[in-house]
Order: sequence, then C-alpha cells, then structure tokens
Amino acid sequence: MEIVILAVVIAVVALVAISGLVVSSRKKKRLPPAPPSSPSVTAPPAEPHVGEEAETPREEPRRTIEEVDLPGATATEPEAPAAPPAPEIEVPEPSAGRLVRLRARLSRSQNSLGKGLLTLLSREHLDEDTWEEIEDTLLTADVGVAPTQELVERLRERVKVLGTRTPDELRALLRTELLQLVGTDSDRTVHTESGVTADGQEKPGVVLVVGVNGTGKTTTTGKLARVLVADGRSVVLGAADTFRAAAADQLQTWGERVGARTVRGPEGGDPASVAFDAVKEGVAEGADVVLIDTAGRLHTKTGLMDELGKVKRVVEKHGAVDEVLLVLDATTGQNGLIQARVFAEVVDITGIVLTKLDGTAKGGIVVAVQRELGVPVKLVGLGEGADDLAPFEPEAFVDALIGD
Repeated sequence: MEIVILAVVIAVVALVAISGLVVSSRKKKRLPPAPPSSPSVTAPPAEPHVGEEAETPREEPRRTIEEVDLPGATATEPEAPAAPPAPEIEVPEPSAGRLVRLRARLSRSQNSLGKGLLTLLSREHLDEDTWEEIEDTLLTADVGVAPTQELVERLRERVKVLGTRTPDELRALLRTELLQLVGTDSDRTVHTESGVTADGQEKPGVVLVVGVNGTGKTTTTGKLARVLVADGRSVVLGAADTFRAAAADQLQTWGERVGARTVRGPEGGDPASVAFDAVKEGVAEGADVVLIDTAGRLHTKTGLMDELGKVKRVVEKHGAVDEVLLVLDATTGQNGLIQARVFAEVVDITGIVLTKLDGTAKGGIVVAVQRELGVPVKLVGLGEGADDLAPFEPEAFVDALIGD
C-alpha cells in the first residue's frame, strides 16, 4: 500500500515539472527580439508636395512666424534713423573795406566810363563836338539828364581855368567832380539800432527789404545777414515772401550758414503775419536785428503794392521800422528808376541796394537813383559770392571808375 502511494506522489511531481517546462517554453517564444548592437537610422519624413502642409507633431503646438527665432536674429528694437548733421556755421568776411577789396572787380566793368571821359578831356582842342561826346558818354552810363548837364558845365569851367591839362591833373579834376556828383556827405549807414516796443520791451532793429522779382532781393537779404553777423550782430530773418515757392527755403539756407534763425509761414500765407511773428521772435530772443524779406511784387499790380504797405504798418505795431531798403538791378537803367518811384509812393524808402553793379558799364545809375529818390545808395552787390555785398563807399567807387 505504501509503495502505491509513493508511486502516485512521484507521478504527480513529475507531471507538475513537465507542465512548468511547457509554460516556460511558451513564454520565451513570446518575448521581443533583443535590440541590435548599433542604433538604426530613421529616414527623414518625406517633403510635402506642392499644395500640401507639412505635418507638425501633435505634442508640439504650431508657432507663428513672430515666435520663431531665426538664425542670427535679435529681439532688439530697430534703431531710429540718425538726425542729419547740423550745418557748419561760417565766419563771414568783415564788412569794413569790402568795397576796397572788390575794387578790381568793379574797375573791370566800370572803366569804360572813366577812361572814356579821360580820353575825351585829354584832347588838345575841346570843341562843341567833344563836349557833346562827353555828354553822350555820361548819358549812356545812366547818370541821368540833369546830373549830366551839371557835370558838363562844371567841367567846362574847370578846364578853362586849368588851361594846360596833364593826365594827372585831369584825373584829379574828374575825381573831384564825380565825387561831388555821387555825394560824400550822405549818411550811408544801415541803421539797425534797438528801440522800445509799445509795451516797453527792448526791440531789435527792423529792416524791410523790398523790390521786384529778379533783382536779387532774397539773396541780398541773406548777404546782408552775413554783413551784420560779421560786425558782431545777432540776426533773425523773416521770410515774408510767401508767394514765391523757394523764397523761404532759400532764405533759411542763408540764415543757417551764419547761425541766424528764420521765421516762416505756410506757402501763400499772409506776409504781414510772418513779418509780425519775425519781430515778435526777435524781441523774445533778444536779437539785435530782424531782417524781413518781402514779396517781389510787380509794380504794375496795385493791390500787391498796397499789401506791402500793410506789411510795414503791421510790423510798426511792435515799434518803428528802422530801414526800408529798396533792391534795384543796376543793369535795368531807367526801368529801375520807374520801380523806385512806385515803391517810394508805398513805403518810405531810406536806402538803396544796387545789385549786379559788376555786370554793367552803367555805374551812373548810382547818381540817377539817388537824385530820383533823394536817398543814398547804402549797399552794392559786386558778384555771386556770399561776401560780395559791400557797404557803398563813394571814394572807392569813383576811384574804380577812373582807374589809377
């Protein structure tokens, strides 16, 4: 009996062992293969075809172009464009003695008058025909009828008393008579003294510059600013020529060269308003002088001439205008005298600026325009250069006419 029980136990143990081996074998068959010794290379995703979107992994959200960091890009704000450099301020040539320094230029254009007179007066016999030629020479030089007759009469008397006439004596004689004709006792100073406004504030000197288009009025205003700055004065410019498109820009350029501020208004705006504001700014800044460039009005347009009178009246609300300078083109001759008459009826002209005096042999216009208006020539333009505007000096002018 015991032997039977032992055999049964052995059979059960054997059966359990065989069952375990079978189960273990099945589990080994289900295990995944071991990883290879070297990593496999995954092929890149295929490029999307035209019209298809590239796939983005779901776990990484799509980003906008602003959120993507481009290679080499920085997150700094763009720099503002650099401001243009300030214009370099020039140092103008001193005004004293400018006409003497420019004498050679004046002599080249005016010598025909002086040399012509000296040649005629040097003739051995001064008959009536010669005196008529002398008159013609003076009239051609725009001296004017009345001044010419006066000069010829005085020359007749002086030559008769002198008797013999050496070249030096004739030159001295002609110089004396021409100086008397031009005038040496006139006040040729450009007055820019400060004053007092209606409300008791210190007022800068105020200069109105008037004249028709084409005489070089705006350029003369800019050059006059250089003359004043060279003499140590501070200047404010008023661009009251609002009818000519480039006038304000042109004047501002002149001002920037010497550090003078320009007051301007809208194109086509009220000139009187600009002039008023310019003087107001001059008072506020404590400037020495305010130069106001007015519109170059045609003298045939009465309405525009009336407006020029309005500019002067509006400016005078601050205080008196110290100078009204009329700019004339020396090459226009008698037409310039007509302009002078019309302007003198509208505003009280206090001085004359003759431009382009180097481009004509008609220097007699100095005499004629002074006689016409009863006011002196104060400045003359002798070229296109920035410092070619000079205070008028009768002695230097006459010496240039007759030469050495």
